[in-house]
Amino acid sequence: MKQQKIGQSDLNCTRLSYGCMRVAGTWNPADIDPTMREKGKKAIVAAFDAGYTLFDHADIYCRGACESIHGEVLRDTPSMRKEILIATKCGIRFPGDPNPDSPHRYDFSASHILESCEKSLTRLSVEQIDIYQLHRPDLLMNPAEIAGAFQKLRDQGKVRWFGVSNFKPSFVATLQSMLDFPLVVNQVEIHLGRLDCLVDGTLDQCLERTITPLSWSPLGGGWLGSGGTVAEDHPEFDKRTRLLDTLDAVAAQYEVSRTVMALAWLLKHPAGIVPIVGSANPANIRDAVRADEVDLDRENWYRLLVAARGAPLP
Repeated sequence: MKQQKIGQSDLNCTRLSYGCMRVAGTWNPADIDPTMREKGKKAIVAAFDAGYTLFDHADIYCRGACESIHGEVLRDTPSMRKEILIATKCGIRFPGDPNPDSPHRYDFSASHILESCEKSLTRLSVEQIDIYQLHRPDLLMNPAEIAGAFQKLRDQGKVRWFGVSNFKPSFVATLQSMLDFPLVVNQVEIHLGRLDCLVDGTLDQCLERTITPLSWSPLGGGWLGSGGTVAEDHPEFDKRTRLLDTLDAVAAQYEVSRTVMALAWLLKHPAGIVPIVGSANPANIRDAVRADEVDLDRENWYRLLVAARGAPLP
């Protein structure tokens, strides 16, 4: 694969990331059986064998079970650790945590950041997390308090780099103003069905500050990928159907799958978008890698953009 720098760091990683959100096969840890666990481990190994070097986690993915499954893989194959980057996130708290009447909320308090990091390190069976991210903006965030927690984790060697997820440019700038080191990633939803980051300043800021944008759900939850469809009662059925037709036509021109073309469209952007591929199917994991080989021209990139907009450019 070609190489893409993560922010201002000197460490190269693949231009696609493997998202571990689905490796447990469920969102309920109680539902996981040995077969599901082995399937998840095989998906992670398939991604590693296919050349993915950045593995994306969050403490809420199956309430930590996805991190634990990856931890088992790393214990089984300890040599893998030196060849991959591990990213994970914290800051989302479920209802009932820690008290029965506690609401769903976001929590960037220093105590929660530090506690969450310790738990992720244990589940992942690693001594250091490569990229630790705040998951969704906490409207009560105190940048100075966060900076103190980050600095402590950095000084202890428990985290190498820090980033954010779903942050608007103003949130990024506010937090960065209190840090003595750069944020290296901002994980956001961007794909042919979600174009906001192209025009709201997110990608501009990434270019300006050399922050790597990570694209979660780069296939729109699946409908943009190979075999994806649009429900007939969807309010944008006609628009999305025309987009898929255009996507199929461009994919055929390049002799690749629809999935590959949707990912290649993201890779074309100069901000260095890193799509997070979340399939647990080894064949799909391997197919997605081909996006890094597609040299999409400007004409077809804009052809897809116009189809995605459902209207001509101004």
